[in-house]
Amino acid sequence: MLKNTIAILSITSILAMSCEQTTTQSNSTGDSATTKTVTPIPSQPVNITYRAMSTKDLGVAALKNMDSNRLQTIYTLNRVDKEHLSKIDTLIIPDNVQADVMQYSIFPKDVPALQNVNKIIFFSYPAEAFAAYDHGKLVRWGATNMGRKKDPTPTGLTYANWKKEVDTSSVKDEWILKWNVNILNKDGVGFHEYDLPGYPASHSCLRLMDADAAYLYQWVDQWTMKGTDDIKAHGTPVMVFGAYPFGGRKPWLALAQNPHALDMSANDIQALIQPNLQEIMTEQQKTEAILAAKSTASK
Repeated sequence: MLKNTIAILSITSILAMSCEQTTTQSNSTGDSATTKTVTPIPSQPVNITYRAMSTKDLGVAALKNMDSNRLQTIYTLNRVDKEHLSKIDTLIIPDNVQADVMQYSIFPKDVPALQNVNKIIFFSYPAEAFAAYDHGKLVRWGATNMGRKKDPTPTGLTYANWKKEVDTSSVKDEWILKWNVNILNKDGVGFHEYDLPGYPASHSCLRLMDADAAYLYQWVDQWTMKGTDDIKAHGTPVMVFGAYPFGGRKPWLALAQNPHALDMSANDIQALIQPNLQEIMTEQQKTEAILAAKSTASK
């Protein structure tokens, strides 16, 4: 009883130090590849630090009593959803829990090398996290649970193909996939809302929290097709990279020792995308030409 009381008081103290302001992000929607208005991301707090805490000692009840926005930060940092939180042995908790999860992004907020790329999404396999960029500006990042060891998510450059608001899995019909965006058409791989147990657990797909899946579903551009087989232009580029340390420690637990353990720099992103940049720009130009032709035809 005393241990639980201490845990709740500890969480209360963390919340008391937290900023009371929240940041509202604009949601760019539609299939147009034209320039979007991007909401600036606030600078990261100075000296972010984390602690690794036993879920048992912390007390799940204390977490569930948190403000919903700050609790969402805890979910994201631990790559887990509400339903699976109590099953996690150890959680990463910021010493100062902010309601704006963007302040904890492991991805750079500006990537000059992407300033001419309309939209692109990165999925880090080792960090189990994604980042969406609009003309080199980070507009959203969040948690993902990707392919398990026996069914790994393919890495490399792909594109958003078709999307469906509610879909069924090609593995089992009873698996309902909300906000599904396909990236490998014939292989049935895509990103969508589904359970996040806090580790790679899917059958190759990229699982997301509901709010993140809904945002990306609205944000990405689909491919442009002629008939059923001829791809005239690909959709939003998607880069999956890295390797998860299966059998090892969850990479984000390293934040307790080094708060920048997972950080990626603009140079890291540039090095990752450089071999594919010409292809991405070529596909983007195809899309822009198609949109321009449609606009001219409608006048």
